Amino acid sequence: MTAKLLCAASCMVLAIGSAQAQAQDEGDQESVNPGAPAPYQQNNGPTVGDLSQSEDIVVTGYRASLAAALNLKRESTSAVDAIVAEDIAKFPDQNLAESLQRIPGIAIERDAGEGRAITVRGLGAQFTRVRVNGMETIATSTDGASANQDRAFDFNIFASELFSSIVVHKTAEAALDEGSLGAVVDLNTGNPLAYGAGVTLTANAQARYNDLNDNFGPRLAGLLGWVNSDETFGVSASVAYSKYKTAELGNNSVRWAQADFASVNGVDCGANPDDSGCAEVSDAFHPRIPRYGLVSHDRERLGATASLQWKPGERTTIAIDGLFSDFKEERDEHWGEVLLRSNEGGIDVSNYTVDGDNNMISADLDNVYVRTERYHRESETKFYQISGKIDQQFTDAFSATLRGGFSRSDADIPVETSLMFDNRDATGYSYDYSDMKSPLLTFGSEIEDPSAFQLAEFRDRPSSTKNKFRAGALDLKWEVTDGFTLSGGPFYRRYDFDTIGYRRDSTYCAAYDCADGQYGAPVTDALSDIFHLGSAGQPSGNTNAWVEPDLDAVTDYLDLYGREATLNEGDRRSVTEEASGGWFQVDYETRLLGLRITGNAGVRYANTDQASQGYVSGEYVKVKRSYDDWLPAMNINFHPTDNLIIRGAVAKVMTRPSLGSLTPGGSVDEFNFAISSGNPFIDPYRATNYDAAIEWYFAPGAIASVAVFKKDIVSFPLSSTREGTYASSGLPTSILTPGTPVYDHVVNGAEPDRLFEFRTTVNGPGASLKGVEIGLNLPFSVFSDALRNFGVLGNVTLVDSDVDYTFNIDGDEIVYTRPLLGLSKRSANGTIYYDDGSFSVRVSGAYRSGYLTSTSGNDNIFEGYGASFNLDASIRYTVNDHIELTLDGTNLTDDYRYRFTDDFARRNYENNHFGRVIMAGVRFKL
Repeated sequence: MTAKLLCAASCMVLAIGSAQAQAQDEGDQESVNPGAPAPYQQNNGPTVGDLSQSEDIVVTGYRASLAAALNLKRESTSAVDAIVAEDIAKFPDQNLAESLQRIPGIAIERDAGEGRAITVRGLGAQFTRVRVNGMETIATSTDGASANQDRAFDFNIFASELFSSIVVHKTAEAALDEGSLGAVVDLNTGNPLAYGAGVTLTANAQARYNDLNDNFGPRLAGLLGWVNSDETFGVSASVAYSKYKTAELGNNSVRWAQADFASVNGVDCGANPDDSGCAEVSDAFHPRIPRYGLVSHDRERLGATASLQWKPGERTTIAIDGLFSDFKEERDEHWGEVLLRSNEGGIDVSNYTVDGDNNMISADLDNVYVRTERYHRESETKFYQISGKIDQQFTDAFSATLRGGFSRSDADIPVETSLMFDNRDATGYSYDYSDMKSPLLTFGSEIEDPSAFQLAEFRDRPSSTKNKFRAGALDLKWEVTDGFTLSGGPFYRRYDFDTIGYRRDSTYCAAYDCADGQYGAPVTDALSDIFHLGSAGQPSGNTNAWVEPDLDAVTDYLDLYGREATLNEGDRRSVTEEASGGWFQVDYETRLLGLRITGNAGVRYANTDQASQGYVSGEYVKVKRSYDDWLPAMNINFHPTDNLIIRGAVAKVMTRPSLGSLTPGGSVDEFNFAISSGNPFIDPYRATNYDAAIEWYFAPGAIASVAVFKKDIVSFPLSSTREGTYASSGLPTSILTPGTPVYDHVVNGAEPDRLFEFRTTVNGPGASLKGVEIGLNLPFSVFSDALRNFGVLGNVTLVDSDVDYTFNIDGDEIVYTRPLLGLSKRSANGTIYYDDGSFSVRVSGAYRSGYLTSTSGNDNIFEGYGASFNLDASIRYTVNDHIELTLDGTNLTDDYRYRFTDDFARRNYENNHFGRVIMAGVRFKL
């Protein structure tokens, strides 16, 4: 029905416009498509101030890149925003995600202090499709928990120097790939023929410094291109390399929980369960694993592109593009902690305080399970893509584009090791979370004594995740008449996702012989180091040093990597998707009662064949399904004046379900008595999007805009929980790790019928989302010619949504209405700049309000991140036509990242910082 309405509306506009056009005087010289001037030549309309328009004003540098991006936005039929490089291999930010946050409606998610994924108009990264040189792809890296197993695109694996522009499509068209509720993002590496005849050479060299760990690292990039004299054949290649370390210092609680303790203020709680102190402490929430520590990220990134363009004739262009990226990281964690989790029954509590949010925010503890933990992970993501395109103009009115390509992203974790030293009867421990963000943790006097500890547990969990894309499409275009174009064509895409994981986990005494009374191997000086915390935002009096495992010594002692790695059935899963279909679209430009109108309308059909595989009850099974989507879309733009555009759009859109939710089978959380499983039968996210905007190009290089949007999401899969025993899950006990709480209860018989929380994803009732974007790009030339080199740009986005989430608490289902996960209700960013063509300064700030990330656990209601603000600056000085000096600073305020659990009490989950980054360098261009 929606498709019929859209087509009817478009046809009505076309019919009225065509009748008017035929009635116009043939001598009328007014253009129906005035267009914008070249991006670098600002002469497109009157100014607000006294700047003369008698001659063209040619700008270069940062202002030129803003003008080019503005020109793309202005001339697009649909709602787009763009970022364009100032020059070849010279992107305006150090990270693609951090560049994208300058665009209205976009906020970013950070990993190790740098941008990784984006949120567009409140919808998380999995709702955004990303294309590289016109081909959809997925790039997968590894974050704090594991490799990305979602549809989200990880921008941090690419060096920004490899790209020349980013275009964000915020409204749908039939011509755009389906799969996005949020946006389609195009990343472009440029084309050789744009460089002009002859040789083009650029090279960048920077030194990167992080003030938190005093680390210096190199950042290098270069591009070489050649175009023949008649500019019909060109080749180019670029390479970028960087190596650096980032420190992440702070504290972590690993969530909060409720439990019964052994005694409270000297009262035996087992013998006196009705004691007021025992009851109060049992009911209150306490930190599960309160700890301070360091997470060190040692990263190395290598990227390369190669492009070929050939014009064998006036009507034919052939292009081949290749992209390669290799992103390596060694992640090292050092933690001093107390393992309250699952050990509360043996711990004595005294001098405790319970606050108004039912948190036991401070307490003295004896007979505690002190643990120091050393974690080491080696990961590598390799990304390959090769794509080709043939543009053929058969006649002046009819053309075709044939495109195809292949991409692959391999995220491998050959080593993921955890080593634990335990002191299971320590005394003199206390914690104080009166300041939730900076708790006071004090360990007893034995914390630096190796002889007080035993090597109790070890883990190693190698894994691999692979994504593959194959795509092909034929786009046909027929310009029927001036202002009326038909286009369409078939497409095919195949997507393969595979993940597999292994384990070498064990407690020491389950793998080796232990003497009576021991729970591990005695720790010696040869097996240990003393770790010193550093600047983690800790208060005075905090314990800041502890004994920890020596990684090399302990793994050699255990011959850890010589042990056989066993398959973890819950971590072997795969999904294959084949999407095929076609699209048809009408683009038009006409006049109605003297008003210029542009737009398009069309429909896209997609058939999805899905096959999911995973372990169910010890058997590897495959589940198949198929579904269809008809996706009509319409964009219409009114031009009351040359400098004013009123836009409107409506479309049906869809996003296929999260990959981790599609596969059958499940995995066990062996410490929290929870089992997570997939559901191959959940439906895609489906919605109808409505958009409207006003754009006023009130001066050269200037815009003021307001956009409103609404998304009616009729199909929205949600997490669901129920209770059951381990036996009812169908999972074998062979996948459980000796020494874990689940193993002790299920295998050793401590409580075989204990209830587990079963977590899965089911089809939800839908959701709603609405918001507004306000943007301004204001060059100060509108006020005075003397201020032409100054300007500001910024935007504010306000978003709201409602989703009903169901929680199972003490056997009762309770519904809470909250925004979509990953949605910040408020985000803003702004830039102040000066640019005279040879010297430029930019200062940029980005704000994002807090947001929820998951429904949490342990009877906490949701978890998420607090608000964040990042301040960056950049200075450029052009020495001559060939040399430019650069100085950049990011995260200049050293903003802390606060993560909370429970939306009501906002209990500390973690709070850490990453340090300021300064980069100084030189750029050469021939």
